[in-house]
Amino acid sequence: MTVSGRPFIPVAKPLVGEEEKRAVLEVLESGQLAQGSRTAAFEEAFAAYVGASHAIAVNSGTAALIVAMQAHGIGPGDEVITTPFSFIASATSIIACGATPVFADIDPYDLNLDPEKAEAAITPRTKAVMPVHLFGHPARVEEFTDLCEEYGLALIEDACQAHGAEHQGRRVGTYGTGCFSFYPTKNMTTGEGGVITTNDDQVAARCRIIRNHGQERRYLHEHFGLNWRMTDLAAAIGTVQLGHLEAWNETRIANAEALAGLIRVAETPRVREGDRHVFHQFTIRVARDRDRLLKALEEAGVGSAVHYPIPIHHQPIMRQLGHGDFSLPFAEAAAEAVLSLPVHPSLQPEDVEYIAATVNRLVESRA
Repeated sequence: MTVSGRPFIPVAKPLVGEEEKRAVLEVLESGQLAQGSRTAAFEEAFAAYVGASHAIAVNSGTAALIVAMQAHGIGPGDEVITTPFSFIASATSIIACGATPVFADIDPYDLNLDPEKAEAAITPRTKAVMPVHLFGHPARVEEFTDLCEEYGLALIEDACQAHGAEHQGRRVGTYGTGCFSFYPTKNMTTGEGGVITTNDDQVAARCRIIRNHGQERRYLHEHFGLNWRMTDLAAAIGTVQLGHLEAWNETRIANAEALAGLIRVAETPRVREGDRHVFHQFTIRVARDRDRLLKALEEAGVGSAVHYPIPIHHQPIMRQLGHGDFSLPFAEAAAEAVLSLPVHPSLQPEDVEYIAATVNRLVESRA
C-alpha cells in the first residue's frame, strides 16, 4: 500500500523470516508437534535471557497471567490490585480465577500503576498486586516488591509488553512472578504464546501442573488445570526470535530516541532514570484533537493507534460485573491523550524522519 507515492508505514510489523520457516518445517518433519523438547529448550533459553530460575511456556499471555495467579492460590474471595490503564486481559485474567480486580490509579509520569495508590487499596482480602510494565517501560517494581513483602502479598508482573526491559539494572519478570506475551505485534513472537518466569521452585512446579490439565503424572489429576500448553511449532519460532530480540530492542530504543528528538508538538515518552524502556509502543500524549490526528496521520501514510481509548474500569463488561462506575483521573486523562506511533525495527531512518515531520506538520496546522 502506498500513500502520496511512498509506502504506508504500519504502526506494527512482525518480523518473521526464513529462519523461522525452517524451524517450523523441522518441527513438522519431526512429528513431535505438541509440548516437547523444543518447548523445553525455549523455556531454558528464555529463563536465561530474563535471568530467572524457571520459565514455563503457555499458549498466550493471558494464559500466563491466569496460570501464575492460580499457582499462587488466588481464587474466589481474593482481591488483586492492578492498573486501570492496560489491555483488558490484565483484569479479565483476575476474574477468570474467580478473584476480584481492584483498580488503583496510575503515575502520570510513566502511565504505570502507582505504588502509593496501590498500597491505599489494600484490604484484608488482597492476595496479590499486579503492576503492568506498560508499553515496555518498567513499573516501579522495587517499590512493589517491598510493598508485597510488607503485606505478605504475591507480586505478579504483567510483563506482556516488556521483553528485555530493565528496572535499575535488573530485567523485569525476575522480581515476582513474571508473565510475558508473544502475540505477533510484541517485541518478539511465537505466533501466539506466553511464558511465566519465576525464581520460586514451588510456583514453577505448580505452573507446570496447572498448564497441563492439573496432572503431575499422566491421567492422575490431583489439581485443577486446563490445556494452556505451548506447541513445539510456537516454541521453534520463539527460539529463533529470542536470538534476535536484543538487536531488535536496541533498534526500537534508537528509533524512539530519534522520534523524541524530532517531535516538538507533543509530549513524548518519559523514561525513568536507571530504567530500560524497550518501546513495545512509542506513545505520545496529544493536548487536543487526538482522534483527528490519528485519522490525518493515516491519510498521510503513517499508521498509529490508541492504546487504550477506554480505561478498564469504564469498560462495559466491568460495569456489568460491578467493577466500574468510579473515577481514576490520571488513567482517564491518559486514555484521552495517548497515541502510539510506529517504532518497530523495520523502520528506516527516512521513515522515522517522515513520521516526526508529519506529526509536527499536522499538529502545527491545527494550532
